[in-house]
Amino acid sequence: MAFEGLADRLQGSIQKIRGKGKVSEADVKEMMREVRLALLEADVNFKVVKNFVKQVSERAVGQEVMKSLTPGQQVIKVVKEELTELMGGEQSQIAVAKKPPTVIMMVGLQGAGKTTTSGKLASLLRKKHNRKPLLVAADIYRPAAIKQLETIGKQLSLPVFSMGDQVSPVEIAKAGIEKAKEEHHDYVLIDTAGRLHVDETLMDELKQIKELSDPDEIFLVVDSMTGQDAVTVAQNFDDALGVTGVVLTKLDGDTRGGAALSIRSVTGKPIKFAGMGEKMDALEPFHPERMASRILGMGDMLSLIEKAQTNVDEDKAKEMEKKLRTASFTLDDFLDQLGQVKQMGPLDELLKMIPGANKMKGLDNIDVDGKQLGHVEAIIQSMTAQEKEQPEIINASRRKRIARGSGRPIQEINRLLKQFEEMKKMMKQMTNAQAKGKKRGGFNFPFMQ
Repeated sequence: MAFEGLADRLQGSIQKIRGKGKVSEADVKEMMREVRLALLEADVNFKVVKNFVKQVSERAVGQEVMKSLTPGQQVIKVVKEELTELMGGEQSQIAVAKKPPTVIMMVGLQGAGKTTTSGKLASLLRKKHNRKPLLVAADIYRPAAIKQLETIGKQLSLPVFSMGDQVSPVEIAKAGIEKAKEEHHDYVLIDTAGRLHVDETLMDELKQIKELSDPDEIFLVVDSMTGQDAVTVAQNFDDALGVTGVVLTKLDGDTRGGAALSIRSVTGKPIKFAGMGEKMDALEPFHPERMASRILGMGDMLSLIEKAQTNVDEDKAKEMEKKLRTASFTLDDFLDQLGQVKQMGPLDELLKMIPGANKMKGLDNIDVDGKQLGHVEAIIQSMTAQEKEQPEIINASRRKRIARGSGRPIQEINRLLKQFEEMKKMMKQMTNAQAKGKKRGGFNFPFMQ
């Protein structure tokens, strides 16, 4: 997850203060010392850390905390609010031109993930906003950059406009926008060239593209693993081009995350999107408040719900609810559910979005790459149709056959069947309670509405 080390350190330091009925200035001072160290270790800009600690300290020993009923929790609320503010406060929306197409210039250093991010963003615009984007291949210098964008376009069934590498990027950008107007595209994403470092030639070319294409957005793509360098790069690009927003890539890696916490404060530019993985749908709008929640171990239920809405089939969900109510849930249904969960992303990432899940026993040992889910699939797929419908008929000899077919030990088959039976029992109890609750006008389980 993003900010792994920082999250652990911050959660550790605020945990000590969480349940306190009284919070002294000394308590706040001790906590802020640890918070300061955690932020500096995460490679957050020194001035940013200094201001953050000052803001939190002033509020934490002020009236709002000292006179509240739960000072410990109030301090944590202050930390969360200031952390949210540090990353931009509100979510920053993507621009929409009054007259289409909306032109977005994608800029950044070589290796930051600009071409891939262009594809991911175009895919997101089509999927979530029902837009019709056109990708424009204007990086004529990096070997295979055009080919890479065309491959991404093919993979996502998105149109890519290119004129080869013998035409100037300025001409390509101009022709790409004309093409978008002709074919009624809503958005044009211009994938520009990068260099290994900021230089005059690169900036001159980007300025020309900007002048000619008059973009509605100039997105700077930054590798969040480069720490403090990311902030310097952002300043340089902004000085030359007037960047409108930042896209952070590799925020899912074992990164110290300082870039995300520093860029907004130092440059004043909003973080618009964050790359949370290598898959082509792993680009998320950046929500400062949700990210602050994740960092402080408070979960992120809104993002989890959005993932579910995007990846889970609503009709199947209703059918599943009916099966659970009538206790006709089979191993085939279970397999189908696993498939839908896998589409939502790595299991450990999903669990971390659930408030308090970071305190659940065994979560730190969870099988991150989803191998366990693969094993379960192999076991169920090695069963006959009748066995999936009626697991109770699976005797010792059948278990041996399933073990051979799936390449898994018998103990795993036994464990899966036991867990499945327990789950069915639990679901039956819950649906019965639900029915009684409805008769009495009582409680409802949220997933059975």
